[in-house]
Amino acid sequence: MPTIHDVVIKSLVTHSDDRGYFREILRDDDDLLTHLGQTSVTRTYPGVIKAFHWHKNQDDLWYVADGMARVVLYDMRPDSPTHGNIQVICAGEDNPVLIYIPSGVAHGYQVLGIKPVLLFYHVTRSYNPDLPDEERIPWDDPAIGFDWSIRNR
Repeated sequence: MPTIHDVVIKSLVTHSDDRGYFREILRDDDDLLTHLGQTSVTRTYPGVIKAFHWHKNQDDLWYVADGMARVVLYDMRPDSPTHGNIQVICAGEDNPVLIYIPSGVAHGYQVLGIKPVLLFYHVTRSYNPDLPDEERIPWDDPAIGFDWSIRNR
């Protein structure tokens, strides 16, 4: 799958020893967020697809702390050189990455395997229930046309 312009995938370094591990997720010198508005966490159970939504003014940073997710991005920005592209990232305990998702890029995910996914997301704006910056798109939207089935390879 092609990449999407302005999406950043930061590989995370894990320092393991006989006691466990240490992993840095986000640093101020990563220059990924223009402003930290809020950090939230969600747990999603096996077999669930949470897709799609997008923001007009908010950027997201996603980190799958536990379990595995197939993250699907769709570039909706008409002025983007990758307008209409889909990018897929497998993220989680087997591939610890931080995913920067700019505004205008629709995003969603599917839980892979038999463990729930624990997803932390940092955003540039605090959630405002009176004026939410969140637009929804059905998971099976034909304009995106993403096939969520798992294929044996």
